[in-house]
Amino acid sequence: MKEVDIAIIGGGPAGLSAGLYGARSMLKTVVLEKQSPGGQILLTDLIENYPGFPGGVNPEELTKRMREQGEEFGAQVILDDIDGIEEQGNFWKVNGWEDEYLAKALIVATGSEPRKLEVPGEAKFTGRGVSYCATCDAPFFKGQEVAVVGGGDSAASEAIYITKYASKVYLIHRRDKLRAEMIWQKRVFENPKLELVWDTVVREIKGEKKVKELILRNLKDGEEKTLPVEAIFIFIGMIPNTGFLKDKVKLTPSGKIDVNLRMESSANGIFAAGDVINVPYEQVSVAVGTGAIAAMSAIEYINKNFG
Repeated sequence: MKEVDIAIIGGGPAGLSAGLYGARSMLKTVVLEKQSPGGQILLTDLIENYPGFPGGVNPEELTKRMREQGEEFGAQVILDDIDGIEEQGNFWKVNGWEDEYLAKALIVATGSEPRKLEVPGEAKFTGRGVSYCATCDAPFFKGQEVAVVGGGDSAASEAIYITKYASKVYLIHRRDKLRAEMIWQKRVFENPKLELVWDTVVREIKGEKKVKELILRNLKDGEEKTLPVEAIFIFIGMIPNTGFLKDKVKLTPSGKIDVNLRMESSANGIFAAGDVINVPYEQVSVAVGTGAIAAMSAIEYINKNFG
């Protein structure tokens, strides 16, 4: 078992930001990440709205810089998958697959995962034409027709990215207007490879060994039609990764951690940051800011309760 001052679960922008602040305060700080540090930002090809990077920044490069900066001050990034936490006196024990960690303060920055359509064929063809990551899979469909489902920033931006490879992209949205920022809407409407399919939902994903067509239904007139495509990319929102907490902290109805302005949860010694908390916007800059607040609050908590 490793004894630390601050254990941070999640190695995305929020977790890496918290790690930097914790380590700079001369506290033993670990960042626990089950995969590669970076989180959801690694699923896009370019970040255009993070301050300080005119022209945008590659998410892998940004993650690398964040990690290195924290490590310069002593933060330790450990690859481990966490399956639960337990209260032990004034400490929190974090149970990982590789080790256990006993921390004076805990920061949860586990982010979220893609929401599923929950339609027939989705699970069957995941990895065979059903995708939740454009940068991962778009190159496999060069010169082919594909579909994107969603109407927010992610759906719009990823649909545009996919047009670099696909011959045509159908953007399917259940409403009659997009929710994306106006800059993304402008780019969508100006892209000749994009075709909007309004007021429509996907009823079924069909194929044999891989995706071959979608069954669509128009929500206004109920008409169903078949759309031949080689892939479907799904961007309809995210589900917060809070299942491992097992009623340890108060959650919102949508499953996010309910925190105050200091990023304090309902449990003493547990703080949270990033996409997993009840903030209205899921942006890299928001994650970094809340990560910094969570770390500073954790530092103050440790100084007050552990001397």
